[in-house]
Amino acid sequence: MSNSPVIEGASVADFTHKALIAPQLSERDAAGVIQELSHLLQQEARIPDLLPFYHAALNREFLVSTAMDYGMAFPHARLPGLKQLSFALGRSASPVLWSAQAVVPIRLVILTAVPATDATAYLSLISGLVSRMAKDPRRLEALYAASDAPGILSIFRQILVRRG
Repeated sequence: MSNSPVIEGASVADFTHKALIAPQLSERDAAGVIQELSHLLQQEARIPDLLPFYHAALNREFLVSTAMDYGMAFPHARLPGLKQLSFALGRSASPVLWSAQAVVPIRLVILTAVPATDATAYLSLISGLVSRMAKDPRRLEALYAASDAPGILSIFRQILVRRG
């Protein structure tokens, strides 16, 4: 997907790839997790430069935590030069030390790379992730139970993104 609005009926899977999914995070805190997921985005050519993206996402997260009550965090960075809206997901069996504001232990992190000119698609993607995944206990349970990246991706294929 390019800098155009989200197409009705697109799935969350259209914004990621199995190589962008870390079924078991190595890092244990917000800065480390954002760095780990930023590396995945760079390896898959979703971001051109690691450091500007990493710093933008980390600074944004430290200003306002994106931790949610569902045990998920949604850090992101909006930068010029990004060709497409995309995200990397990291999952952890044990809670990640996210922020002092995190009420619920964080076990899922979705790091989104947002083109500077694409606010609408980003909001639709996050809305789809929160309303159709995080607030659905069965779907969230399936996401935690998936054994690998292809299994997680198949769950994302079931979550449709609608225009906001």
